[in-house]
Amino acid sequence: MAKLLFRLNQVPDDEADEIRQLLDEGKFDYYETSPGLLGLSFAAIWLKDEQQYDQANQLIEDYQLKRSAKAREHFASLKQADQHITLWRAFKQSPIRLAAAVIFVCIILYLTLTPFFPNLFA
Repeated sequence: MAKLLFRLNQVPDDEADEIRQLLDEGKFDYYETSPGLLGLSFAAIWLKDEQQYDQANQLIEDYQLKRSAKAREHFASLKQADQHITLWRAFKQSPIRLAAAVIFVCIILYLTLTPFFPNLFA
């Protein structure tokens, strides 16, 4: 019976491709389910042979540890070179977008809180 190995919802394409490559190199027998037409279905990689699950899972865990360490190193190098994205830099790059997001959040807060505190905003 097949066993869920890796969920693909909101996983970057490069990571999913690298996971597939790892499984192919390890000669694991797997199949993939897609998110469907509207993206509401369960996108995942399933292992056909449950006996291989522990080995495949360990391979993916090791890969993810290496990937997260590489991402941390990349962020640290950006921060050291003072090129990481801060709130101020994001505002300077696209002030209209950030202002629109702040206005949108304020509108949502207003609509959410008004029924509970009707006299607060009067």
